Amino acid sequence: MTLDRVTVFGGTGFLGRRIVAAVLARGPAVRVAVRHPERAAPPPGADGRFEAIGADIRDPASFAAALDGAQAVVNAIALYHQRGALTFDAFHVAGARALAEAAAAAGLARLVLLSGIGAEPDHRDAYVRARGQGEVVVRQAFPAATILRPSSVFAEAGGLLTILDRLVRFSPAIPLFGRGDTRLQPVYAGDVAEATAAALLAPEAAGRVYELGGPEVLSYRTLIDRVMRATGRRRPLLPLPFAVWDG
Repeated sequence: MTLDRVTVFGGTGFLGRRIVAAVLARGPAVRVAVRHPERAAPPPGADGRFEAIGADIRDPASFAAALDGAQAVVNAIALYHQRGALTFDAFHVAGARALAEAAAAAGLARLVLLSGIGAEPDHRDAYVRARGQGEVVVRQAFPAATILRPSSVFAEAGGLLTILDRLVRFSPAIPLFGRGDTRLQPVYAGDVAEATAAALLAPEAAGRVYELGGPEVLSYRTLIDRVMRATGRRRPLLPLPFAVWDG
């Protein structure tokens, strides 16, 4: 499939800016749709194929200009903490649905939604539930959408490792989920970006769901131990019953 222009919603975020670079490396021009386009800067090698435009996932009226002339759209919007009008439902359900509907109405060929591992529409966790419901409404509006479900994402700066580094740096003790045996399969942000760009260009990816994980399956305790060794810090580990976390 040949794509001349791809619009990326959330293209200035931790993962979004890597997606922008990966798409540009494959040839298409990229339009970043963000609330503050003045803060968006082209990555190295953009060569005039990068532009930023104002858009808000909560404002469907802003979608038309963002999608104009594009053949594909990536929804890399991520909200991890609710605050006031910034809710999981507004971003990951209502906003995702409205964008998918706009993409279908505009005749776009491809849509890639960045969701999350374990997304379920009936999950007890509000964030995971919103991700799952978002997948459902996106596929209803745009059946050919490709859904990517990355596991915990890490990079040199930002993501999972940065969170754990701060925890080890500033906490007198490290709380563990249960005994710390919960298993994770962290995935590198650059690999998620490459998978996103590849999915845009692969016809066989249309309508598919892909779960993205890294090469190692590690317990949470093992991850904490590795971060402590790498940073030269030691902290006592404090197992907590899952009931405490759920409360």
